[in-house]
Amino acid sequence: MNAQTQRLAVMAAVLVAIAIGFHALTGSFLTAENLYNIAQQTAVVGIVASGMALIIVARQIDLAVGSLLGAVGVLMAWLQYSQGWSVGASLLAGLAFALLMGLFQGWLSAVIGIPSFVVTLGGLVSLRGVAFLVADGKTQPVTEPWLLALGGGLDGSLGERGSWILGAALIAVIWGWQIVQRRALQRAGGTPDGKAGLIPGVLGTLAVIAVVAVFNAYRIDGQEQGQGLPLPLVIWAAVVIVLAFIAKHTRFGRYVYAIGGNPDAARLAGIPVRRVMIQLNLLLAALVALAAVVAMARLNAGTNSMGTGMELTVIAAAVIGGVSLAGGSGSVAGTVLGALIIQSIDSGLLLTDVSIGWRMVVLGQVLVAAVVFDRVVQK
Repeated sequence: MNAQTQRLAVMAAVLVAIAIGFHALTGSFLTAENLYNIAQQTAVVGIVASGMALIIVARQIDLAVGSLLGAVGVLMAWLQYSQGWSVGASLLAGLAFALLMGLFQGWLSAVIGIPSFVVTLGGLVSLRGVAFLVADGKTQPVTEPWLLALGGGLDGSLGERGSWILGAALIAVIWGWQIVQRRALQRAGGTPDGKAGLIPGVLGTLAVIAVVAVFNAYRIDGQEQGQGLPLPLVIWAAVVIVLAFIAKHTRFGRYVYAIGGNPDAARLAGIPVRRVMIQLNLLLAALVALAAVVAMARLNAGTNSMGTGMELTVIAAAVIGGVSLAGGSGSVAGTVLGALIIQSIDSGLLLTDVSIGWRMVVLGQVLVAAVVFDRVVQK
């Protein structure tokens, strides 16, 4: 077990301890309803955090993701409600705006050489102003049924049968990937770990079964069938799987880690650092646009306050999940644990009637503790 896997195991143990502790205090934390709500509430942050992980791995930072999400969300809703655009056209316009901002910020940072902290700090302020100016600060309702379903809720889930089908497909992918890795190791002259090598597949299978069973157990207003997997969670999971594959098994992913490990050495080795950095910014911008769609669907509207303060939560999720602020190390999968830890603490404190002020204090110190832990691991 390498250091990264060990750290993920520690974070998973911390998450389990948090859940058990709050359930002991409240008696309602580990209920199907609360876990269903936590999954939905975490999805928006988790989607953006998965992209932020790669940004931080490459020794960059993006402080403008929350403001960009607000600007994109209110733009898409405004085009639908006030301008009469179709849903598809408004979503494409929001994506185009996000990509344009990602390209602009990436160009300033990678080509002009302005530190990403400064560029995105300016974007944090300016894009929040754009979010207000688009609709003059007015809330823009969203009414399209299929779009609202993407935010979860009563009609925004797969149901019991759909959830088990998707769960079975994920289990098949997990074991298929295990077989591919073992055969690749054998072709390279290595020796598989035997039964020990099956542990990740077994744990992944148990996790999928447990998640599907819990969410299928959640019923609203006496429904005969359980809700199943909420669509925001499904979207989040798809994003994590795709980005994890890109990070570990593509040339682009190897370039990102090489740049984060030593930018000068990466440049001398012939890696197109500027191009990769711009592509990273475009990738994060696309994920922010996707998260804006989910957030807008959850709120049933677009507002200029969407995403306020989210940049710090996203960075905290990445750091808590094992991404080093020094760059060069970390994983996309770790951001899942980081985001869940943050949301679980917030939800648990809410269930124990802790005031918003103290919740903010605790969450802030959790981030500090994660950075301290990161430094200790590095030393």
